[in-house]
Amino acid sequence: MTTYIALLRGINVSGQKMIKMVELKAMFESLGFETVQTYIQSGNVVFQSNDLTEDEMAERIHLAILDQFGFEVDIQVFSVPIWNQVIANNPFIAHDNLDEAKLYVSLLATLPLRENVEKLASFAFQEETYQLIDRAVYLYVPKGYGNAKLSNNFLESKLKVSATTRNWKTMLTLANMI
Repeated sequence: MTTYIALLRGINVSGQKMIKMVELKAMFESLGFETVQTYIQSGNVVFQSNDLTEDEMAERIHLAILDQFGFEVDIQVFSVPIWNQVIANNPFIAHDNLDEAKLYVSLLATLPLRENVEKLASFAFQEETYQLIDRAVYLYVPKGYGNAKLSNNFLESKLKVSATTRNWKTMLTLANMI
């Protein structure tokens, strides 16, 4: 069995797309996934599977949520090596004096087109910084993510790809769970 992490975009936010974690865990198990664990209410699932690609797993999960809960949810599935690479690539960790509570990672469903990356680069926000590495946008937002201009929706609109954002603590917790 191989271990994976699934991230669900936009569930349990402001009373929208509500899924209880016990129900989500049971749904994953009904799909044949094993050793299923959830972490907090924002749609983080660690599980084991064999014989499916990440895209195939994401599609099965997507369809099962649509069938069981009645709404669309973007799903991203990561293998352990890819997740560990995302963690290792964070350029802000090397900086002293940065508050890790202000670090976030927006994970992109696909690589954005060059012209969209250039469009994003044309925007600058006082104090907020980002770095795009592969399919991860690493964010440092000193005034907190709730006040950030570099929000998930902003990144999606400029890069033209689906994204889901997690704080650095969640990223590390999921790494420890695998």
